[in-house]
Parts: sequence; C-alpha cells; structure tokens
Amino acid sequence: MRAHDFTLRQLQYAVAVADTGGFHRAAERCRVAQPSLSMQVAQLERALGVRLFERGPGGVMVTAAGAELLERARVLLTSANDLAQAAQRFGDPMAGTLRIGVIPTVAPYLLPAVAPALRAAHPRLDLRWVEQKTESLMAELTAGRLDAAMLAGIPEGEAFAHAVLGDDPFVLAGPVGHPLLQSDEPLRLDALRGERVLLLDDGHCLRDQALALCASAGADEARFRATSLATLTQMVAGGAGVTLLPVLALAVENRFGALAVRSFAEPGPSRTLVLAWRKASPIGAELRALAAGVREAMPG
Repeated sequence: MRAHDFTLRQLQYAVAVADTGGFHRAAERCRVAQPSLSMQVAQLERALGVRLFERGPGGVMVTAAGAELLERARVLLTSANDLAQAAQRFGDPMAGTLRIGVIPTVAPYLLPAVAPALRAAHPRLDLRWVEQKTESLMAELTAGRLDAAMLAGIPEGEAFAHAVLGDDPFVLAGPVGHPLLQSDEPLRLDALRGERVLLLDDGHCLRDQALALCASAGADEARFRATSLATLTQMVAGGAGVTLLPVLALAVENRFGALAVRSFAEPGPSRTLVLAWRKASPIGAELRALAAGVREAMPG
C-alpha cells in the first residue's frame, strides 16, 4: 500500500467545510483556528490534485469533483471511527461514548425510564441521546455520526442490523363522551369509517403508520396536523376529533385523564420499536446487549 500525502484530519476539515458551507463555521465545529483549517484544506487539494471548493465573495461552493470525493471521504472517516471503536472494545466493551438517536414519538416516553437504568448498569458508558425524525436519524447513522438509533419499524436496506425492543400497540383516543369511546369492548378497525382522525405532521413515521391504518379503515384525516403528540392529544381532548395513540405515550399524555381511550380487537394495529445500527459497526454485540437492557427497563 503506497503512502498518501493527505491525512484523516484534512479529510475531516474538508467535510466540515462542505457540511457548514464556510471555513469559519467549519473551524468553529472542529475547534481549530480558521487559518490552520484553510491551510490544511488547501494542502489536501494539492495532494489530490483537485479543487474541492470554489471560493468567492458569495461564499464557498463544493465543486462537482469535490462532491464525489467528499462522499468517499465521509466513508473513510466512518471506517476510521469504526476502527477506533473496535480497538476500544478490546479494553472495555461497555466504556466510552455511544451516540444514540431516538425519534420524537419515543424519546419523551421511553428515555426517562431507560436512560437511568442503562447508566446504573453501565457506569463507564457515556450515552449521548439525539432526538430527531426518522429520516434525519438514518442519514446520521449512515454517515457514522450516530452509533445506533431507536426507531419505530424495521430499517430498510442491507446496510443495517437491528434488535427488536418490543411492540407498541395503538389505541383509539378522543374526548370523553365520544360515541366510539363509550364501551370497554375491543374496537374493530372498520368502526373508524367516516371518522375525523387527527395525525402528526409530515416527517413523523407515526404519521405514515397511522395514515395507512386510516386508509384501510376508511377514516378521514383532519386538516389540522400536529408537530408533537402533546399537541395532538390536547387538540383531541378539546373535541377536534379522535387519534391513534401509541400505548407507550399514554401514561404521559393522558396523565390528567382528559382522554377517553379504547383498545382495538386482535390483531390490533401496533408499531415495532427497534434499535438499529450499521452492519459494519464493530460494536454490534454491545449494541445487542444494550437493546436487551432497554427491553428490561421499558415501561409497562
């Protein structure tokens, strides 16, 4: 293998410039002086024999060649991080830092129980939680900026491995006194035909799951779209319609008893909660062990 005239640090700086759109912001992200970062990026361009960026009064733009080469640089940096983690694993598999993403319809209901339990079980492990929507989490996971992500649904593609955390059934929730919520008998899904159902805004995987259920049941989506389950339940409690609520969220969102709730007849609708990671990750075994700890600490 021949020696190369560029370093991983230079690749890291160049990727930061592309991500932030400027040398000043990239220097802040990398915690280095801007002149030093600019010099390192210039050395990288000379070593590659290609201009990665166009510099002008309007800012910094990635060149066509730069776009392709920087994607390869991201892959190299992810592999380098995996190499460092693999080395650390031989010392203490459950020590160091793990960055785990969580979707917004899971984070506030799962983390208060799970995070303290994992800290107690693995005191040398620094767990850093990131709350984002599914699409953003998958992009961060692919780029190596996250080690794993808690999702609702099995991740698509052969690049990911996962461990199932559990099933989270849906219930019908609405204002007290709603005709569909007067009985304790399990509800058939087709009973929603013609009902006005409030859903979350675009980008939430829970919206996609609930929308598919509404379509199969013949229900109508209300015009209002909520940005969070908290807003959704408040609107429903106020009489704006009914909604499909995951059981995981019930203890928090119905803590004041403002909602009437009814379960569905078997096999009822549900979502599958998983912990997903890259198949190439060197800490797959540790992440499976972590998933087992999450299952034990899950509320309910």
